[in-house]
Amino acid sequence: MTDERHDQGQDRGHDERREGYRGTGPGAITPDGCAVDLYARLPVNDEPEVIAGAVPPGASLLELGCGVGRMTHPLLDLGFRVTAVDESAEMLARVRGARTVRSPIERLDLGERFDVVLLASFLVHAGSLDVRRGLLDTCRRHVAPDGCVLIQREGEDAHTNVPRERPLGTDGLLRVASATPVAEGVDQVHVEYEFPDARWTQTFLSRPMGRAEFEQALTEAGLAVDEYLTEDRIWVRARPVAV
Repeated sequence: MTDERHDQGQDRGHDERREGYRGTGPGAITPDGCAVDLYARLPVNDEPEVIAGAVPPGASLLELGCGVGRMTHPLLDLGFRVTAVDESAEMLARVRGARTVRSPIERLDLGERFDVVLLASFLVHAGSLDVRRGLLDTCRRHVAPDGCVLIQREGEDAHTNVPRERPLGTDGLLRVASATPVAEGVDQVHVEYEFPDARWTQTFLSRPMGRAEFEQALTEAGLAVDEYLTEDRIWVRARPVAV
């Protein structure tokens, strides 16, 4: 497959840092504090299998916030037709085999509909309500009438069970060091990644959402929960609501 790469013209200048987001460590750091070299090291877990089990084989899939292609590449291998979106040119440069689009998610408007829209990486928990609304509006704007939106939520103890740490691949460690309230309903989360040869940190804003608040946010965007796909309710399949 020949790569197609697009940059939505109205989004030039979007490399400015997002307020409340920062990162440290070797290599390029994206506007929301993600380290490109770090994300290239992160292991692929069972996410591609969860996605594949929830949607038709070979579906057209719009991946919002694809990063370096950690899930893009397995989804391509599984036969999906992926359009991968990210606001970071450095991230998109690592993606192979997919059509790529450079744009902030909340401002994306491709004028197309897809069988599946994927909003992973806990992006639905954006600290800004305006950004969250924009993310979900983008999902609704791009999903086919008979399609679905797959959303990855934070775990229900994501902001209460801290500090905590877990292994990352074979030689890394992920540590959620703190989740500190900084505004009504918003926490500033600080995460550390340690490997034998490198260390990265990321600080970002996150808005915890219980099930009721999450479902209300979907309703406001013209979406509705179809099924919670995993026992912990982290993965959700939503459907567009007919107008």
